[in-house]
Amino acid sequence: MDRWETLPWPRLQRNVFKLQKRIYQAARRGDVRTVRKLQRLLMSSWSAKLLAVRRVTQDNQGKKTAGIDGVKSVPPPQRLALARRLTLNGTATPVRRTWIPKPGSTEQRPLGIPTIAERARQTLVKYALEPEWETRFEPNSYGFRPGRSCHDAIEAIFTAIGHKAKYTLDADIEHCFDTIDHTALLTKINPCPSLRRQLRAWLKAGVFDQGRWFPTDTGTMQGSPLSPLLANMALCGLETHICTTFPRSGSRGFQAPNVVVYADDLVILHEDRTIIERCHEEVTTWLQTIGLTLKPSKTRIVHTLERTPETPGFDFLGVHIQHHLAGKTTSGKDCRGRLHGFKTSITPSPTAIRRHNEALRTTIARHKHANQETLIKALNPLVRGWSRYYAHVKSARVFQKLDHTLYAMLRGWAIYRHPNKSKHWIMRKYWRVDDGQGWTFQPPHNRVRLVSHAHTLHQRHVKVQGTRSPYDGDWIYWSTRLGRHPETPPRVARLLQQQRGKCRACGLHFMEGDTIEVDHIIPKIQGGHDRWDNLQLLHRHCHARKTANEQGRHDTFDTRHVVEEPDERKRSCPVL
Repeated sequence: MDRWETLPWPRLQRNVFKLQKRIYQAARRGDVRTVRKLQRLLMSSWSAKLLAVRRVTQDNQGKKTAGIDGVKSVPPPQRLALARRLTLNGTATPVRRTWIPKPGSTEQRPLGIPTIAERARQTLVKYALEPEWETRFEPNSYGFRPGRSCHDAIEAIFTAIGHKAKYTLDADIEHCFDTIDHTALLTKINPCPSLRRQLRAWLKAGVFDQGRWFPTDTGTMQGSPLSPLLANMALCGLETHICTTFPRSGSRGFQAPNVVVYADDLVILHEDRTIIERCHEEVTTWLQTIGLTLKPSKTRIVHTLERTPETPGFDFLGVHIQHHLAGKTTSGKDCRGRLHGFKTSITPSPTAIRRHNEALRTTIARHKHANQETLIKALNPLVRGWSRYYAHVKSARVFQKLDHTLYAMLRGWAIYRHPNKSKHWIMRKYWRVDDGQGWTFQPPHNRVRLVSHAHTLHQRHVKVQGTRSPYDGDWIYWSTRLGRHPETPPRVARLLQQQRGKCRACGLHFMEGDTIEVDHIIPKIQGGHDRWDNLQLLHRHCHARKTANEQGRHDTFDTRHVVEEPDERKRSCPVL
């Protein structure tokens, strides 16, 4: 039997993707019998089982998070054993519930953490179900889907309101993951009998919270690999129902409403307020069939331009979308050059700006006694990540204000460290003048420096085409989109272009959801440098294997079977 490190991973991944592509093609032509046959073949495939185990033990961010059994690390020999016993027998173990803070409120969100074995089984089922349902999901559903992101949903709204001011139903589904009706969900999925029994077992497995078991009569196991897909399945059909109920009336009549869905966030746009109010009623009625309701405190009807009497505009996925009156020099135009009289403005929302400022302030407060280089390394990821997310909207003025606020925070940090020094002494110690960059927060004789919001490159995001999916096999299209994504760092984008979207180690194309890491061909400890000819992009598992070979080991993870010990002082104890 092959060892874990010597398995032919590129061939295994090709085998799984070929089956997924066949499932996608059969679902597109409506061949249900072939879809079920291929799904059973995939779930019993040795290649798929190995990839599922590798995903949950090496690639996922939460690979070291323990379930109720306390197992938080699985060494290579036990990974093979786990793959051998990976079967869907209709049973399930309960999940471990932890409570995490909900951003922007005092509420807490319940998070269910399955065991590593259950995560591997759910990943295996996801491999089989996702290609089929990618053909069923509506074109304007963007949440938790491969190849789609928040930026696509924002661009869809921009396209819908770019030439006409409209009324907006801005709604939020209350406790979306926790109140989905199990019977309605299984009826909509309509899987084969064995898979139905397995899905029902996972849904009814229950949770352990602070040593007590609680049943789960409704909802999905939020926090598991399969939970986002099940939530999208439950919401599938809402856009079709709205567009069928309110179709386009004549060649010059009202258009059908524009529906944009991202997970539990919902936006419906139309120029007639009466239609929007009726859409509100239809959405409420449709959601009741699957056990969901709209949250009254986060559901409102507004206009993008006029005060009705609500303030015009709405917040969606961290941005504020609104129309502003404009003259002939700044007004938007239609395809014939006629002025709209307004312009579309999409900017970072005030709530997002406030949270980012608070995160920067908290980080600086935690590093009061740290040196300058440590503080810079803690701040740079926050600044880069936030700036890249908003690089495709109107954010230049916001970036300048944030840089000014951050400078004031850093100046207060420096004065706290040197209360008896003058302003000029502090500036000479902590700030440098760089050609083309102005004043930068940088230690002397050190290349590490604080990045600024304003120097982020702005670029327009191109929305994903209609119902396209990564399972269609168009590698050129998806590799190009990956390199041009707003949140892709410039260095990664350039390396993607040089490598033509492929991993240097395994030779496979990078896909949506893959964890991509920058590797030094010659490690720094061996005299390597940071120039382009010494950098390459690898999958996380390929990078781990390369690093292990360089260090003379077969795996970068601890080879011991780690079980977390009970500790009552910890917030979330996985051992009961």
